[in-house]
Amino acid sequence: MKKIQIINGPNLNLLGTREPSIYGSQTLSTGLEALKAAYPQCEIADYQSNLEGELINKIHETGFSFDGIILNAGAYTHTSLALYDAIRAVTTPVVEVHLSNVYARESFRHHSCLSAACKGVIAGFGMYSYRLALEALLAG
Repeated sequence: MKKIQIINGPNLNLLGTREPSIYGSQTLSTGLEALKAAYPQCEIADYQSNLEGELINKIHETGFSFDGIILNAGAYTHTSLALYDAIRAVTTPVVEVHLSNVYARESFRHHSCLSAACKGVIAGFGMYSYRLALEALLAG
């Protein structure tokens, strides 16, 4: 059974109420429960924190023993060299995920500090982005 860690960053705990025109009306927990139900052959753990250091700790904790990490670092995507270093430090492949199409938004969202350290990037498909990332990790 593949072990997948999903890590969500700042403000994603507010999905469902935060800017629904951009992020939709589904809550994070509802979306992740649906993903887990669709992939019973996987052990899917999920984690959310608004604190950068806690995200780094979770990458360190799971980055040597899990088969994949799906990371939605939220705004830290565009600012965090520390998250970049954490991804580079572990052996587990990481897929960077975004609910919105960051390239159709403000120009500061067009740059990711994390992408170069990740196996791939998926953006713009709402909660379906997580499923696409999971499929990519399962395919190898």
